[in-house]
Parts: sequence; structure tokens; C-alpha cells
Amino acid sequence: MKVTSDGGKPSRVLFTSSLVTFISLLFRPMKLAVFLPNWIGDVAMATPALRALREQYPTAEITGIMRPYVADVLAGTGLLDRTVFYNPRGRDRTQRGWTFIRNLRAERFDTILLLTNSLRTGWLAWLSGAKQRVGFARDLRGWLLTDRVTPHSRAVPNPVMEEYLRLVERLGCATTSRQIEAAVLPEDQSQLTQFWDAQGSHADYVTLNTGGAFGAAKNWPREKFVELARRIVTELDQQVLVVCGPSEREDARWIATTANHPAVFSLADAKLSIGLTKAAVRQSSLLVTTDSGPRHFAAAFGTPVITLFGPTHIAWSETNYDRSEHVQLKLDCGPCQQRECPLKHHRCMTDLSVDTVFAAVKRQLIKHASRRHVA
Repeated sequence: MKVTSDGGKPSRVLFTSSLVTFISLLFRPMKLAVFLPNWIGDVAMATPALRALREQYPTAEITGIMRPYVADVLAGTGLLDRTVFYNPRGRDRTQRGWTFIRNLRAERFDTILLLTNSLRTGWLAWLSGAKQRVGFARDLRGWLLTDRVTPHSRAVPNPVMEEYLRLVERLGCATTSRQIEAAVLPEDQSQLTQFWDAQGSHADYVTLNTGGAFGAAKNWPREKFVELARRIVTELDQQVLVVCGPSEREDARWIATTANHPAVFSLADAKLSIGLTKAAVRQSSLLVTTDSGPRHFAAAFGTPVITLFGPTHIAWSETNYDRSEHVQLKLDCGPCQQRECPLKHHRCMTDLSVDTVFAAVKRQLIKHASRRHVA
């Protein structure tokens, strides 16, 4: 099309089109994107920061950019308006590489907040074209950010939740609440109800969460979980439900089978999902768990929780939840923060006795005896 300067029709069309575009950009909602962490527990611990964003920018369109497997953590919370999946090693080409980058640029985000620490996500934020890019200036990515937040030293453990809140403060958010948020969708609650219907019982139960994505070093021996389950059902008038993710299915089945008691169950044969785990935690009298993501669902639902710590430092994931009890042995070699025991003895978990954990279970059940089923 030829553009003229003498008031001809083509110039008027272009001017009108440009004016419409300008007005639409001027009055459209702010588009704010958040690169979310890659781990279930970290996403849960990010919810206070997301709530602060939602309250500070009530009319903004907030989009979460995340790995597909963590999406269910936030389902039903209303903290995000949209979800964009990013999976650099996945099969879906729209979730990686140049296709993902083109789609990201097409979103025309105004602001991108990076709750991740990687150079890769910093690079993606820069390539997106967002005018404001907020994150921690670490791992050589400071030049990719417009708003650089100085991170605390990794040599000194500090709560991840507090770090996320520091980031949203840069966007003007008030961060008075540390409440973790989660929701149970009706279909997930229905699946749990159907599970208990099939067992013929809806009595009180203690949930055991035995695994974790970090590595084998976080795991308490499954034989000890068997003994703990037996003692809970025989001495405390509670049922036991072992929850699991897909990679822990066999361990959950083995624990329930080996316990060999009609009041010990597992979800190993169920259609597994984060939503089902949330429903199970919400309804339970108590959660006993390794230091893994589902432990934070307890704080969201007011469920008492006992967390068994091995190689990880408690301070990294501290949320100051008032119905929690941490159990960790004091050893000269730990906490080492290693995925596998570098000394090959794994004493931080193998030396943690069933008596110690069972005593904590009794304390918490007595302390929170008034807790009832969530219908």
C-alpha cells in the first residue's frame, strides 16, 4: 500500500489503525508474568508472594509460566489468570525452544517477575521483550534484568518464602501475610471420597508422605514407615493412608502391604495427582512427611504436620507454621544438603528411630485433638 502525505485515504487508514492500537494498549490491563519455581514445595511457598501481587495489582492479568507438573499446586486458588507451560526438555515443541520464545514475545508482557534463579529463565525474560524484568542478580544474569535484587548468600540458609517476598516488594507489594494457599477441586475431593467408600470406612486417619523429588538422601527407611503405621493404628485409634507420586507408587504399595493391617491403606492403585494428595492432606488428622513438597499443603489447610529432616537445613524451607513439628537428628556431618549421602551411611535418616517419630505423632494428635474431618 502506498502511503501519501497529502491527506489521501491510505494515510488516514494507517493513522486510524495506529490510533486504535495506541488506545487499546493504553487501556488494556497490565500484563504481568511470573516464572514460577520448578518444585512443588517451592511453588507452594511462593503463594504468599503471588497473593501480594494479586492484591497490589487487582486489575492486572497475571500469567504463571511454569513446568506442567506443578500446575495443580495452584489449581483453584485464583492467584493466576492464565498459565503458560514451559518445559525445555519436554516433547511439546510449543513449550520449548524458539517456538516458545515466539509465543512469549507475542504475549507482550509489561512485567516479568522471576522467582527462578537460572540464567536460562533470565535470558527468556529478556527475549520476551518485557520492559520490566525483576529478579535476583545471580548466576551472571544481572545484565538481563531491569530491576536487580541482591540475593542473600547461599552459604547462609535463609527461608525461600522470604526471598520470594523480597522480590515482590520490588514491585511495590505489601508482604504482611505468610499464609500458604492451596485449594481442593471438587473432582479431587470426589475421588478421595470414592476411595474411602471403597474401603468401607471414613474414620480419622494419619497421612504418611514417604518420598520426595530431591533424592534418596531425604528418604526415611520404608521399614520404619511400616512400623510407624502399625503403631499408629494399634495404639492411637487412627487409620493410616500412604500417599505418593508416580515414582513412589511401589514404595507406598509395599508399606501398606507389609504393614498387613486392615486400617493401613495406600493410594498406590489410584489415579494419582497433586489434587488427590491435597484432598488427602486436607482431610487427615495429621501429616507425617519427609522434607518434600506435599508437607506445605498442611499449612494451607490447617492440618498438623510432622516433618522428618535428614540432609536438608530446616531454615531453607521454614514457614513458621504453628501446627508443625520438625524432627532432625544433630550430627557432625549434617545437614549436608546432598542428594545422596557422601559418607555412604545416611545416619541422618537411618538413625532416626520410630520411637522418636511416634512420640511426635502422639504429641501432635493430643495437641490438636479437636481437629475433625473436612467434609
